[in-house]
Amino acid sequence: MPPKAIRIGSSRALLPQAGIEAFDKAQRFNLEAFIGTRFPNTPQHAGPFQTFQAGPVFSMPVFDLTLWRRLQASRHGATAAQAEELSLREEIVLLVVSQYLGGLRASADVRAAQSRVGLAQALRDQAADLQQNGVGTGLDTLRANVQLQNEKQRLIVAETQFKTSVYGLARLLSVDPSQPVELSDAISFFETPEFEATQSLQQAYASRPELKANAAREQAVVAGRKAAAESSWPRVMLSGTWGYQGLSLPTAIPAYIYQVTVDMPLFTSGRIRAEMTKADLELKKVAQQKEEQQNRVALGVRTALAQLDAARNEVEVANLGVKLAEEGVNQARDRFQAGVANNIEVVSAQDAFARANDNQISALYRYNQSRADLAHSTGQIEALYTK
Repeated sequence: MPPKAIRIGSSRALLPQAGIEAFDKAQRFNLEAFIGTRFPNTPQHAGPFQTFQAGPVFSMPVFDLTLWRRLQASRHGATAAQAEELSLREEIVLLVVSQYLGGLRASADVRAAQSRVGLAQALRDQAADLQQNGVGTGLDTLRANVQLQNEKQRLIVAETQFKTSVYGLARLLSVDPSQPVELSDAISFFETPEFEATQSLQQAYASRPELKANAAREQAVVAGRKAAAESSWPRVMLSGTWGYQGLSLPTAIPAYIYQVTVDMPLFTSGRIRAEMTKADLELKKVAQQKEEQQNRVALGVRTALAQLDAARNEVEVANLGVKLAEEGVNQARDRFQAGVANNIEVVSAQDAFARANDNQISALYRYNQSRADLAHSTGQIEALYTK
């Protein structure tokens, strides 16, 4: 039920209730049973009597503290429901963001594999030219060709992984399978933007919807306990009817009843004490849940911060590794071209370059995922990633 409907439903008991009542009834009753004795020469029964009545009826609480407390508890319950809905939305956003980042990683793998295939093709052509000119050997050309096929196989695997990642993202977004999905941030995957949200633990305590829901539930329990304690107070109710009343419709005349009812509990057989004890136990339970949630939030924030710092350093090291590996490929290629060495050095440099590419992409993926995890742990992922 939507929170607004919950609030409206809970406030209904405090509002005046009005309706229209109409009936036409026939009644026959036992005089002896009604009076408790039988009079001589009197019939045992009376009636049947036909009675007609039609008109409005109403009722309204004048003084009932328990209704106010229940209204407060219902409002806090509605707040808790809204926070739980937000918590679910945050989890969904994190799931979608993680799948999207996985797609970006797969896209980067494809581009890196395509670049390595182009490089392997050029080195294979170089080995073939050197063999034709009598400088290289057939074994060099064979090794270069094997390396080319290995890189093509890696490209096929990367393309398949990218397709499955995109299909998974489309499934999460409930997109028509026949509709193509494009990743708009594929070009910026190799960038390392700073984290924009507040990173403090106090911000997480104030923003995490789970903690808000728990606080609202605690207030609802407190209001329920007050309602139980105040149920021993008197309650005042105003009610009445007004309408046409008679033995039949033609004989009906205006009639009314207005009454004030005072209900004063004297003995409740321990019901109030039992309800208060139950509320106290629920408060202890909520307090334990609050402490557990705060500890879990604190652990999540600190873990995400540590992972983000480590991932940022990983990216720097991986970028340097790619630069050095690319330089190693160029030097090995030049040495092979000059006939100083065979292409074993080139193949080794290609493998090192491939590992450096994989390390760089993995480090960038972990950096972006750490940013998303930190945003989630501080309760800001939807605000940051749904712009």
